Amino acid sequence: MSAALPFGAETLGRIPLGTGVYIFRAADGEVLYIGKGKSLRRRVSAYLGGQDAPNLKVAELARRAATVETLVVGSEEEALILEASLVREHQPRFNIQLRDDKSYPHIRVTVQEPYPRAYITRRTRRDGARHFGPFPSVGRVRRALELLKRSYGIRSCRYDLPRERPSRPCLDYHIGRCGAPCTELQSESSYRNMTSRFLKVLSGDVAQSQQEVEDAMHKASSKLDFERAAALRDAMEGLDSFARMQRIHVAGGGDQDVFGVARAGESAAAVVLQVRGGVVVGSRSHSLTGVEAYDDDGVLLGRSVAHEYFAQGAERSADLPREVLLPSDFRDRRLLERTLSRRAGRKVATRIPQQGPKAQLVELAQANARSALGNARGQSLEELKPRADDVLYELQDRLSLKVVPRLIVGFDVSHTQGAEVVAAAVLFRNGRPDRAGYRHLGIKGGFGNDDYRSMAEAVSRYYRRAAASGGPLPDLALVDGGRGQLGAARSALASSGVEDVVLAALAKRHERVFLADRREPLMIPRTSPALHLLQRVRDEAHRFALLYNRKLRSRRVLRSELGDIPGIGPKRQQALLSRFGSVRRVREATPGEIGRVPGFSDAMGARVLAYLADRR
Repeated sequence: MSAALPFGAETLGRIPLGTGVYIFRAADGEVLYIGKGKSLRRRVSAYLGGQDAPNLKVAELARRAATVETLVVGSEEEALILEASLVREHQPRFNIQLRDDKSYPHIRVTVQEPYPRAYITRRTRRDGARHFGPFPSVGRVRRALELLKRSYGIRSCRYDLPRERPSRPCLDYHIGRCGAPCTELQSESSYRNMTSRFLKVLSGDVAQSQQEVEDAMHKASSKLDFERAAALRDAMEGLDSFARMQRIHVAGGGDQDVFGVARAGESAAAVVLQVRGGVVVGSRSHSLTGVEAYDDDGVLLGRSVAHEYFAQGAERSADLPREVLLPSDFRDRRLLERTLSRRAGRKVATRIPQQGPKAQLVELAQANARSALGNARGQSLEELKPRADDVLYELQDRLSLKVVPRLIVGFDVSHTQGAEVVAAAVLFRNGRPDRAGYRHLGIKGGFGNDDYRSMAEAVSRYYRRAAASGGPLPDLALVDGGRGQLGAARSALASSGVEDVVLAALAKRHERVFLADRREPLMIPRTSPALHLLQRVRDEAHRFALLYNRKLRSRRVLRSELGDIPGIGPKRQQALLSRFGSVRRVREATPGEIGRVPGFSDAMGARVLAYLADRR
């Protein structure tokens, strides 16, 4: 690279005539702009004269630039590649910047396993699994997949069957979402047959399954089995949604990379779809910044294509397609074509189709770019609100759980300076409070301020009762506190003989999650819906425990005040407590209202009120 020259008309004679790359820098050395030119001197002079770029950019560059550096290369192709590489490295403020977004989601079915699983992934691997997609919306494909899995009984757990086997089936079995092959309640052959039908649907053969589900739905309705009919209706919705997605993403043609670009104001997005054998097998999207100074969308497209092939890189020539389909022309299109052809060792054509299947593919890429742009610019509050299933799957990923935590129990201990020690257990089902499963637990051990021993007693008693009931046990137990409370709960579970329950503790101070099998606490981002769910469970357990503690404390105060009244023994104290609940409400009652309490008369009511009035 040549030495830095002052940026100005007087330096033009010192700029090389050859092909290469030029770099404008500010006085402090910041890289402002990187470009290429067949003749570097002519190219830089065009900028100085304001002829080859939007006026806004030229004026600002002329004001800020202090020096220009040049690097001569052997050909335009080399200059194109070097420019893309340097832009990616330095990210100059006046160049269009492309930031990689995650690739679109696929459905992965682990057919290489004895009991295949199906889940969403953004990475495809050649390990024997089958992949379907890509799909533009992870929310839509997740909802469709969940409905299909529910219909065909595909497991959601992550056990490595048959090597890993839990001691009991999870909630999915009890609610009819899975046949529990993990505990051998469903045979491998039966599960495989079901998986084969599931794969046919994913492969696009939806019509037969739709007819089967529709017939079963009408049959259930005729038998007044409306719960079954509703489940089948949901399955139909999943099949319909998946059929629409399949129609969109399977296209005729050969091997192409298809580009789409969209912009709105100061934002822009680019998408490239990889079509191989007529099917979209992959995609990448990029958000673009620094586009406000460019009126020509061809510039955006050219930068997107250069980024895809030279900054991202196609490491092997076999990765390059036979055709590159584009929505419009741009200045370096022919140069791109020559460069890619040389790299591939064969012809790589660039085309701008106007009609037919290839034009439809370009329109699909454009639609995906518009969708990516819409996602980048923000969605409505309803769209941004996470679905319960999405949150549970995220929580499963964050905590590396074997099963989706559809049942979560939260524990907390509350006391008043070591007295009225109580615990609460709150149950969340599918991410929502299940108040029928809430339990108060009076701690009987007399541990006072020892929260660890009180927590151990609460967890032990809860799980022993739950195991004895024969119903599904919570998949995740969350205790309020840190590593000490977690250790106490872990010991309690071990002594209760309960297995396959994951324990976690959530500390209030830094919202750190402690897990039994991790030495270091887990830090979940504060904006994560998974963390928000854990906080809700923790806070609800705290609220419920505190409510019970206050109730017991109120009863103690009431008993102590009433116990001094002559003729009011323990039974009558309990009767007043049951009827009024607090001393304040007893004081507010009339003698007649107290007299109607079993064991009392109007005269006794008057005596109680007189006694309480004297002690105000």
